[in-house]
Parts: sequence; structure tokens; C-alpha cells
Amino acid sequence: MGNPDEQGLEYWLRWQVPVCALIFMAPTVIALILISRVQRAPLSAHDLWLPCWRRLSPIWILIYRAFVFVFMSWLLYQIVALHGAFAFYFYTQWTFTLVIIYFALGTVISAHGCWTCSKKPEYEEGDHLLKRDTEEFNKSKTSTSSRTNKIKGTIKLQSHQEQETEHKAGFWGYLMQAIYQTCAGAVLLTDIVFWFIIVPFLSTETFRLNLLMGCMHTLNVVFLLLDTALNRLPFPWFRFAYFVLWSCIYITFQWVLHACGVTWWPYAFLELSTPWAPLWYFSLAVIHIPCYGIYALIVKAKNATFSKFFPYAYVRPN
Repeated sequence: MGNPDEQGLEYWLRWQVPVCALIFMAPTVIALILISRVQRAPLSAHDLWLPCWRRLSPIWILIYRAFVFVFMSWLLYQIVALHGAFAFYFYTQWTFTLVIIYFALGTVISAHGCWTCSKKPEYEEGDHLLKRDTEEFNKSKTSTSSRTNKIKGTIKLQSHQEQETEHKAGFWGYLMQAIYQTCAGAVLLTDIVFWFIIVPFLSTETFRLNLLMGCMHTLNVVFLLLDTALNRLPFPWFRFAYFVLWSCIYITFQWVLHACGVTWWPYAFLELSTPWAPLWYFSLAVIHIPCYGIYALIVKAKNATFSKFFPYAYVRPN
């Protein structure tokens, strides 16, 4: 916590301020350059709402996303009812809200996808017929030529149907993917900092762990991991830039508030008056890499493991 008498011009003329500003502004510039120069990979619209499990109806992922959206919104409402707008002074509530936005957007897109799919039942029937025939073909190398021709005909039919139904994701689809990957790094950063730094080392009489706070710093990552286990969204590395921007926007928000006269920092490691401030800021910048990397490895392990042990049931992202 900063001293009110030290929040004037002298506070911002400390040597720590420009050093800390450089630490979080440099990644911001690099992230913006990366976003502007890296060509985004094509994203199919059906990857947004179809599950990665062939025999799992997309209705189930719709139900799951709708449930998570409602439940997390209720938790956020409890926090806001308890603390008011002051709740959004913390990075946790920022990230928690972003996860809610992801599930809200996912619910709408899943509902639209299920509605579109319901109008084309022949696509699902052709798809199941193809899978059944292909599996039987792989089990027997001595199949008759008529059966082989049937499989080829089914493949052509399914390919033709996919060309008609599959289309590229639009603005909302790419926004959903960007929010998803931003949340992936942000929830791990939030929970790691909370459970391994704030709770053991920074707990005071004004901060005490309760059930609501524990749920917010646990269910955010649990719900997102469960969605990852169900969805078939790709996870390109360059979207790490959006995660960096998200954190830099929050730090900028805090600096603006303090420049306007606010004297209290929500997190002690953001305080600029201590000589250890640059080290704290540098550590926070570095920890973004393993946080995002861990989630990327989880997605990679999911694709490698499930496609190996469930080759006929699991669909890898494009």
C-alpha cells in the first residue's frame, strides 16, 4: 500500500517507474506487432461448436456452455453484490468476466450451430454411414469390390456435403477463439498468483480466504479445462499476444487510477515505491510464458493422447 503523501509528482519521478514502464510496455509493442504481421490460420465455423468426440451430440457442449455461463454469472453477481464496482479493481474479476464472455459467446454460437445442423439431418446420417463402413473396411482386407465401391461412393457424398456445409468462421468466430486463448493463460496466471503468492505470503487482516474467493480462483480453470476436453478449437501459439495485451491493459488501468490520485494498490507487487518493484514486474512478465505454455501443452497432450487411444472417436482440430 502506498503512502498518501507519496502519491504526488515525486512518486512518479522515482527511478523504478520508467524501468517498470519499460518492462510491461515492451511486450505490449511486440504483441501488437505480432498480431498485425502474423497471418491468422483459417478457422472453420464448425470447429466453434462441434465437439471433438464424433459420437457426442453438439447439444451437450451447448448445454455445458450455457450452464457454465449462468453459474459463473451468478458467482460474479455475488461478488459484485458484496463489494460493488470495487470488485473490478482486481485482475481476478477481469479474467472471471472474460471467461463468462467466452462461455456466453460459445453458447450463442453453439445454439446457432445446432439449429443449422438440425436442418440438415442427411449430413449426420451420411457421416455415420461413412464411419461405420470405413471401420468395417479396416477390419477386413478381403472385402468385396462392391463394398469398396460403396465406401468410395459414401466418401464422395460426404465430401460433397462438407463442401456445401463447411464455411470459414467470421468475426465472432475469431473473436471467440482469441478470447478462449486469452482466458487460457489468464486463468492459470490468476490462480497461480493467488494460491502460491497471495494466500501463503500476502494474507493480512484485511484479506482472508473465503469460500466464494476459493471458488472463483478454482472453477475458472476447471470449467475452461472441461470445455477444452470437449471442443475442437485449434490453439495457435501466436495468440499468446492477446494474453499479453490483456495483462498490459490491466496494468495500464491501475497506473491511470493511481495517476488520478488513488493511493491503494490491489496487489502489493504492483507497488512502485519499493526498490524491488522492477524485479516484481519482470517476474510477472516472465510468468506469462509458462502460464500460456502449460495450457498449450495440455491442448497438445489432449490431441496426441486422445487421437492415439481413441482414433475412431476423437477428431483432431484442423
